Amino acid sequence: MHRKKIIVIMTTFLLAFSILAGCGKKEEPEVPEEPVVETPVEEEEPQVEEEEKEPEIVRAYPVIEEREIVSGKMQSYLTGEWTDKDVATRRPIAVMIPNNKPAMPQYGLSQAGIIYEAPVEGRITRLMAVFENFDDLERIGPVRSSRDYFVYVATGYEAIYCNWGLARPYVEELINRPNVYNVSAAVEGIHNPADEAYYRVSRPGYATEFTGYLKISGLLKAVDRLGYDWEYDADYVPPFLFAADDVVADYKDNDDATLIYPGGKSGGNSGGYGSYHPYFEYNEDDHLYYRYQDGSKQIDEYNGDQLTVSNVIFQYCHGEVRDAKDYLAFGVHGEGDAIVFTNGKVIKGTWSRYDGDFTPAKFFDENGDEIIFNQGKTWVCNIWKEYSEFVEYE
Repeated sequence: MHRKKIIVIMTTFLLAFSILAGCGKKEEPEVPEEPVVETPVEEEEPQVEEEEKEPEIVRAYPVIEEREIVSGKMQSYLTGEWTDKDVATRRPIAVMIPNNKPAMPQYGLSQAGIIYEAPVEGRITRLMAVFENFDDLERIGPVRSSRDYFVYVATGYEAIYCNWGLARPYVEELINRPNVYNVSAAVEGIHNPADEAYYRVSRPGYATEFTGYLKISGLLKAVDRLGYDWEYDADYVPPFLFAADDVVADYKDNDDATLIYPGGKSGGNSGGYGSYHPYFEYNEDDHLYYRYQDGSKQIDEYNGDQLTVSNVIFQYCHGEVRDAKDYLAFGVHGEGDAIVFTNGKVIKGTWSRYDGDFTPAKFFDENGDEIIFNQGKTWVCNIWKEYSEFVEYE
């Protein structure tokens, strides 16, 4: 058979076979896809973060919290005692007052809410009296010169600083800053003097340097002329935490101390308190500390009263001698040891001041809790830490 004929026959046969095979196969029906049903997801309620609450402070005694005005009066930031609202909300004045024997007696000290005492050259102490209620005083003094560590303490109280003279190399730049309210007598180094605030008082037998006084009527005129604001700043920080009314912070578990000697009983040391032998004696009948110096009661010439306070603080600070004139420097910022005396008791602790020049030092016990002071006046002794070995109390 011819080859081409065979190929045609076979091709025809295969084609027929494939057609017959295809006719016998059933097509499977397409299965429709099931619709996808989405299950709704429940939305979680947004988590509301709870505000972090400050831990509740548990104090040993009830204290004065927010000040309230009652019948025109308010509790003082300096003493905790009720006083006229206009007085309690007014910046205090801080007046530099000599404390050496040739200057005594001083005038008006008993009216100060806080007295700050610190060593100066010559190894004696000088006082800075902080007054909020001075309207009934004609004058305060005698007034002496400034040292920078006193200025820094005064700004911590937001006080108007009053002085007659200055240790110029260490004070001039500081005291003339725009944010330091000073009412200063006209001496070299004071850029905006206020002579209307000062005058001389006749004191036969006294050196001229102990005859200059702050005149209250002139002070008010000077503050107005210099444009100083009598209002405390909005972020003012009171210096002390006081016990509430009718509460005595008795610290009954602490040691007793009825005699307090910032320079020791024997004296003679060069820490500033060794020259005139100052000390305080506690009277349990009225809960006050009575101030003595140079063997006698320390008296206010204004009313003849012995100086008394409700609280005494020993604030230990590092000190240095600056130059041949014996000008001193003290660290009144940072932190250090402290002892607080109140209600005849001793409270050992620390002080801290890290928030700048316009906040005061705060005082804490050995557990780190802020010390609660009894209402009334306070005397702060700046103790030169390097002479702390001479401190005594019993």
